Amino acid sequence: MLNTLSVRNIVLIDQLDLALDGGMTVLTGETGAGKSILLDALTLALGGRGDASLVRAGCDSGQVVAVLQLAKDHPARAALRDNAIPDDEDVILRRVQYPDGRTRAFINDQPVSAALLQRVGSQIVEIHGQHDDRALVDAATHRSSLDTFGVLEGQAAAVREAWSALTDAQDAVTAQKALVVEALAQEDYARHAVEELSKLGAKVGEEEELAERRQHLQQIERSASDVKETDDILNGPAAPAPALSSLMRRLLRKIDSGATLFQPIVDALDASLIALDHTSDTLEALKREMAYDPSELENVEERLFALRAAARKHQTVCDELPAILQKYAGDLETLQSGETKLAALKHAAAKALADYSALAGTLSAGRAKAASALGEAVGAELPDLKLGAAKFIVDHQIDKSRIAASGFDQIAFHVQTNPGTMAGPLLKVASGGELSRFLLALKVVLADRGSAPVLIFDEIDTGVGGAVADAIGRRLARLAGKVQVLAVTHAPQVAARAQRHLLIEKQAVEEGAFVRTHVKPLDKPARREEVARMLAGAVVTEEARAAASKLLSEVH
Repeated sequence: MLNTLSVRNIVLIDQLDLALDGGMTVLTGETGAGKSILLDALTLALGGRGDASLVRAGCDSGQVVAVLQLAKDHPARAALRDNAIPDDEDVILRRVQYPDGRTRAFINDQPVSAALLQRVGSQIVEIHGQHDDRALVDAATHRSSLDTFGVLEGQAAAVREAWSALTDAQDAVTAQKALVVEALAQEDYARHAVEELSKLGAKVGEEEELAERRQHLQQIERSASDVKETDDILNGPAAPAPALSSLMRRLLRKIDSGATLFQPIVDALDASLIALDHTSDTLEALKREMAYDPSELENVEERLFALRAAARKHQTVCDELPAILQKYAGDLETLQSGETKLAALKHAAAKALADYSALAGTLSAGRAKAASALGEAVGAELPDLKLGAAKFIVDHQIDKSRIAASGFDQIAFHVQTNPGTMAGPLLKVASGGELSRFLLALKVVLADRGSAPVLIFDEIDTGVGGAVADAIGRRLARLAGKVQVLAVTHAPQVAARAQRHLLIEKQAVEEGAFVRTHVKPLDKPARREEVARMLAGAVVTEEARAAASKLLSEVH
């Protein structure tokens, strides 16, 4: 329900705070008083297109705030939660319009896009007028309206899920076909690559190990001559150890003969011989370590170069060669098992199509039944609206080759305004006055089955009077028993049916310095006077007042 509408600096409205109640409220006033301005302001708050001309002259900006009260399970609340907007008890829509054409949109004080504001607003408020191109006039909404009327939302949701599963299955078939085609195109190369890389048997880290071993072997090879020279000096014909040993033995004999002065030299020679023995041992250990098969370096280099050549060929690094082998092996496996997998996927897609077709067929049958019932229900409303010669037709086209989330069906609301004329789309065939009455009949039938909680009718009684206007008023009153109804009207028969009556008028402010639009709630006497004005015109007579009193008393 629309609880409050606050408008600041929009055209002729400088400041307006309008409190509203449930049921039916009518807004009346003389032509040019500002009724359309009020609806333009509300449309702006609901996400409609902004316009720089809406900003009151001389003001920096205009603003409209709509405070709405919604049921906890209303779909608009889900949209708020999906966009991380606080889902408070009241939903507050706010729109700011600037003179340069820019606008800013807010929901519950959170900045949002105009598109989200429009999405939420359209779920809460519907505005209907003679030339309105939204709501039920839009053929895109007819299918969902029919589903709502026929209580087919569950079946429609099942068809959407089946369609999603079918498209997933078909996408999987398409992707697998592409894999098989690609594998076939690369089969010969893949087989050669697998044979070559399998024979090579590259391992992760092998290149680094071989490079280190090659460097070590090269170092040994370069040092071999130095080691041989060292060995010749220490252990060859001119080796110092035998000469030193012979000298030490001669000196020991002299010491034994009493020449002790040679003892220090003997000790030094002994230490030298021990050092030479240790040096020889170290040299022998180095010679054992350097002992290698000369062909090992050749083998290491051959293996290293083979790995690097393979890496260059496949435009990768050596450590990635095992992964390349796995990829080509996988390609061959895809080729070998791809047809089997493709057949399984095709079978799954065929089953998904069968499931979809069954559900869509059931939904089409339900829609056909609902279309007939909706046509009859709307048709029953038409005679009182002086459309007794007209027909309302739910055009239901079934195309089982049409695979869509909505099923096989194309739904459009058509009308035939006179016998013998061609039926056609609602918006194209019906005149302005007829269109408004068809829409009213539709809303009456659909009111308790998914209608927006707030319905606004903008002068849908234009061009009619008497019994037709009374029929319109009675149907608006019926709607108001289920949803909140606001009606802008010039028909006293419609105005008399409302629980509340708001008068829209112009006020001169500060001795005519400027004019503003003012909205005034009417009490019973003031309401009788306004209905009398609507009956009589410019001059309100006592006869008009009496007629107004009678009209109000008959209704209430």
